[in-house]
Amino acid sequence: MIVSGPDAYISPDWYGTLDQVPTWNYIAVHLRGTLHRLDQSELQPHSARLSAQFEERLLPKTPWTDAKMSSDALNRLQRMIVPIEMRITQIDGTWKLNQNKERAAVEGAIEGLSTSDIGMEIGNLRELMRETLKG
Repeated sequence: MIVSGPDAYISPDWYGTLDQVPTWNYIAVHLRGTLHRLDQSELQPHSARLSAQFEERLLPKTPWTDAKMSSDALNRLQRMIVPIEMRITQIDGTWKLNQNKERAAVEGAIEGLSTSDIGMEIGNLRELMRETLKG
């Protein structure tokens, strides 16, 4: 399983140096393991917790809960989802945050990302890039 973190396009113009090429900064984790099918009864509590986490991010909107559904509709829709668990045996993380560039180039890329919308979780990516400059 591949879990993607923040990522974004990096323009070579942001480095402030010549002879650079476009790139993509990213964080990803590769998980290896065995999948096991769970009993269908384990789905509802898990989906309720997961929905609650996402609904909390939408506050002050009144959070959606499965109590807003009829039990027949909820059961019918949840039958279409197969609950599984992955027993992880190996974790490999990888990241590319311009850590091979000079400080000024990384700072230029961080600044360039402040006006970019090409990627996901760009603000988080900028913060992680800043962290690489501290070490």
